[in-house]
Amino acid sequence: MNKLQQLKAMTTVVADTGDFEAMSLYKPQDATTNPSLILAAAQMPQYEELVKEAVAFAKGHAKAEIDQHSLVIDRLLVNFGREILKIIPGRVSTEVDARLSFDVEGSIDRAHAIIAMYESLGVDRKRILIKLASTWEGILAAKVLEKEGIHCNMTLMFSLHQAVACAEAGATLISPFVGRILDWYVKAGKVDMNHYVPAQDPGVESVTTIYNYYKKFGYSTQVMGASFRNAEQILHLAGCDLLTISPGLLEELHTATGMVPQVLHPERAQQSDIEKIDIDEKSFRYHLNEDAMATEKLSEGIRKFAADTFKLENLMVERFGL
Repeated sequence: MNKLQQLKAMTTVVADTGDFEAMSLYKPQDATTNPSLILAAAQMPQYEELVKEAVAFAKGHAKAEIDQHSLVIDRLLVNFGREILKIIPGRVSTEVDARLSFDVEGSIDRAHAIIAMYESLGVDRKRILIKLASTWEGILAAKVLEKEGIHCNMTLMFSLHQAVACAEAGATLISPFVGRILDWYVKAGKVDMNHYVPAQDPGVESVTTIYNYYKKFGYSTQVMGASFRNAEQILHLAGCDLLTISPGLLEELHTATGMVPQVLHPERAQQSDIEKIDIDEKSFRYHLNEDAMATEKLSEGIRKFAADTFKLENLMVERFGL
């Protein structure tokens, strides 16, 4: 078997793309999207009809200009999500507007709207993961949504304390960002890529720590490593609950041969020497503030997703006069 096939035997492989052709080729179980991926896909001619339907829907249902802009983005995400679900057997993650990352009620309302759109199109909410930023407010929103049977994927995850808070809130899934953690350490001069050791990659170490903590203390929340910069990061997390992988790295693994050992084991994690962490709002905010990498990458990630959502709105205005 090639490396991708071996990886699939121990980890649920998720496609990190809005490209339907890539999903059909590599046959992942699940798929994730975000504003950056949909911004790229929406400009591809093969997806023109999905864009036009979103515009028509927004024009027919919005009550004010600002509602129209929000509505077209949510509908576009749902249209892509529905098409993705025709290809994959599992779930698709759909992101709440990053500009609501510090708004509990706003996030809940947008999640309800997204789920309602899916259900109106005949898609069961069990196949949808609502993506929320791992801010304290995002976590509070997830706690409410999970109790309503709306499952959440907590994104922009960079620290153990974020992960613990998400698990305590009952989130279905978290997506720690491996590559962005490495980016920060390289930029800060703490990792020299000329002497890079994948096993000591700070992003890999972060996900490993979170995985071991969850399995040690019996949390049901699953860990999905995300944002990979190279195939070595992926292979050093073999055995993780899920891994979301871009088409380029899926292709690299698909064409690679050689043994893929399982690195993460739930039984081994249960035997690890880890102390339980008590988390509340004060401790969450303090420990996040103490972690310069997590603080900076969380803020940067929110800004980037918000900027790409704004670009997507502008694209709709320029092309369709919304």
